[in-house]
Amino acid sequence: MAPATAWPALQRHGHAALLSMLHQVEQAQWSSPERARELQALQLGRLLRHAHANVPYYRSRWAGLYDEREGAFTWERFQGLPILTRRDLQENFDNLKSARIPRAHGKFGEGRSSGSTGTPVRFLHTSMTQLAWRVCTLRDHLWHRRDLRAKLAVIRALPKTPARAGHWGNATRGLVATGPAASIPITTPVAAQLDWLAAERPGYLMTYPSNVTELARESLRRRLRLDSLLQVRTLGEMLDPETRSLVREAWGVPVIDAYSSEEVGYIALQCPDNEHYHVPSEFTLVEVLDAGGRPVAPGSTGRVVVTALHNTAMPLVRYELGDYAQTGGPCSCGRNLPVLARIAGRTRNMLVAPDGSRVWPFFSARRIRDLAPVVQHQFVQTAPDLLEARLVVSGALTPAQEQAVRTQVLSALPQGLRLHFVYVDVIARGANGKFEDFICRLA
Repeated sequence: MAPATAWPALQRHGHAALLSMLHQVEQAQWSSPERARELQALQLGRLLRHAHANVPYYRSRWAGLYDEREGAFTWERFQGLPILTRRDLQENFDNLKSARIPRAHGKFGEGRSSGSTGTPVRFLHTSMTQLAWRVCTLRDHLWHRRDLRAKLAVIRALPKTPARAGHWGNATRGLVATGPAASIPITTPVAAQLDWLAAERPGYLMTYPSNVTELARESLRRRLRLDSLLQVRTLGEMLDPETRSLVREAWGVPVIDAYSSEEVGYIALQCPDNEHYHVPSEFTLVEVLDAGGRPVAPGSTGRVVVTALHNTAMPLVRYELGDYAQTGGPCSCGRNLPVLARIAGRTRNMLVAPDGSRVWPFFSARRIRDLAPVVQHQFVQTAPDLLEARLVVSGALTPAQEQAVRTQVLSALPQGLRLHFVYVDVIARGANGKFEDFICRLA
């Protein structure tokens, strides 16, 4: 804000641009699907012309497939462009750099993914892509009517020491006053995390779904209710309905999830009226494709391919993340933004059945704990017909309990699988702080 003006607020140039863009997208979300598609095509056409003219990789790969003339864009031509894989990004980092960045897009910097897929990547971003991230964060706050005056608690993959700040982060900093924020690393024991939350009394908690699941269980076990909590925000992992139910049981609050990638930013935000997700199509184009590269029908699951519409430093056009998602139909909230009904996970989270088909497994942690004293579990497919059940237990399982768990787990999976128990002291999270309850080790 201008130093001599307290009210009405006079925002600095950067903040004025942020508020202007937020206003535009909040108005546009109510426009017709045809108008939204028209605006998206306009921005996509400009991105493609920029990428073809300034990025060696695309100039080579799109030879004979792309027409750079003004007005030559069609959706059919776009869908004929080759997919960009994570491997492509790893091996062609220099050739994917843009020779020119529009001055209005500001400075550029380099980022790195956490490598949760086993293939970490480097990428470039600009002031414009950071602005898009801030707009989407503010939209998420608005959609879910957050009280910005409350305290935010964050438990993620962070430095090993707790931290405090007088604001919620860069999305709101200098733009609107917020309550304080406090954070501790995900490596903190769950019991200590719960003690910390009880002492901090936050209005909002941001963490990974697997971590909030353990926190809610510990809270129920100790009958410790976090009365100050208004909402839980999750990110970084798949969120299942069981976690939502557990959090409501423990604390009586909803879980609001966000789907994002370090390379492209926000991919989908949870609808304010439903538990499915809306794609912020002003900034991100999401395709959900079948094995043949065709868009799947509403209600079907396919692989997620994204295009970041404003990254001119390193355009990621038709970039395959390795994730799978289920599409949805029109939303009852009235917003004409694409719907993802469910984020299914990554290829390594798909089980290969003995007949060669692939399925998404679901292991009910609540049911397993009802049958045996299991503190933590992880299932790993090591052979076409064999799952390894890695269990952390509070007491030795009896043969009857092992058999009950085996029956429960296998009953929800394709026939022909076997389950082998391995008892361990701890199941560590990945280097990025995230946790997977199922991993397929098959090619």
